[in-house]
Amino acid sequence: MATNKHATVRYHALDRCFSNFGRKFFIDNLIEACNEALLEISGIGDGIKRRQIFDDIAYMESEQGWGIPLERIKEGRRVYYRYEDKSFSIKNQGLNRQEAQQLNETVSILSRFKGLPQFEWVEEIQIRLQDTFHLKRPSGSTVGFAHNPYLKGLNHFTDLFNAIQNKQGLRLTYKAFTQLEELKCTFHPWYLKQYNNRWFLFGYNADFHGISNFALDRIVHIEADAASYFENESIDFEEYFEDIVGVSVPNGGSIEHIQLKVENRLYPYIDTKPIHGSQKLKEQKSAYTIISVDLIPNYEFESLILSLGECVEVLKPLSFREKIIKRIELCNNRYTSDNTSTKYSKDLNINE
Repeated sequence: MATNKHATVRYHALDRCFSNFGRKFFIDNLIEACNEALLEISGIGDGIKRRQIFDDIAYMESEQGWGIPLERIKEGRRVYYRYEDKSFSIKNQGLNRQEAQQLNETVSILSRFKGLPQFEWVEEIQIRLQDTFHLKRPSGSTVGFAHNPYLKGLNHFTDLFNAIQNKQGLRLTYKAFTQLEELKCTFHPWYLKQYNNRWFLFGYNADFHGISNFALDRIVHIEADAASYFENESIDFEEYFEDIVGVSVPNGGSIEHIQLKVENRLYPYIDTKPIHGSQKLKEQKSAYTIISVDLIPNYEFESLILSLGECVEVLKPLSFREKIIKRIELCNNRYTSDNTSTKYSKDLNINE
């Protein structure tokens, strides 16, 4: 039997019933207990059938489950259930083989993040699981993630992660791509986020009295700061990025209603992988589809639109359309300028 979240909830609800010798649990009582447990977890608690409970009991009694010692005691024409041993509980048992296999598969997925220092323990845990439960070692990778183990700045990941967990202020030394000299600031780290295969650190910049973010590959040095930690009491980072694409929240930016005209040869890709969570279908024609998104335009969104090339046209608002037009014109000038063409031809030894 496949073990999922709801099944686990049912197993533990049944375990509590079987352990309770102060009450007789008939099949209807077991169904009620499982429904109540599911209601508390998921908000849905009236869908458990008798057959499901019998299947759950059979699984719990099996070797794949916990091998529970269960008594079936007749009372008239009915039967109630309880453990033979009053002290028995599945909570006191080790992992069964199926749980160990599922945990091993989860650890295998985590091992794909082996480039991150914070996940160095994963390989050791996986080896222990495989040896203890005699699990099959995978012959090769079955899941691949877009991860760049050669990314600069990953050596800071563990220190930054621990600083967030331990609420430790920092002195950061960093150097932006546009700056010649290194800069320092007092920084209170709050959140790490990955975007486009790069990691970014968010937190409170005490020097600027506001929120800042730094790409980890631009951080030069980290050291602990003695100042009291400035805790995050205002930002829910699960919501912070909802109105943007990427990680940059423009100062003073506001949500705009943006309409895009998408060629139908591209639309299936955008339909199945939306540009933004607010994406809506507005109109469909034989050659194109019009969609809308409601977000705060930023550099990452502009870059995303440009990456879609000639297949996407910004219709509204006019201000954002003109910004995209300007960037396309600048790009076009790079390729149509006689001086640029001549320069690159010489650099590449191309005879014109």
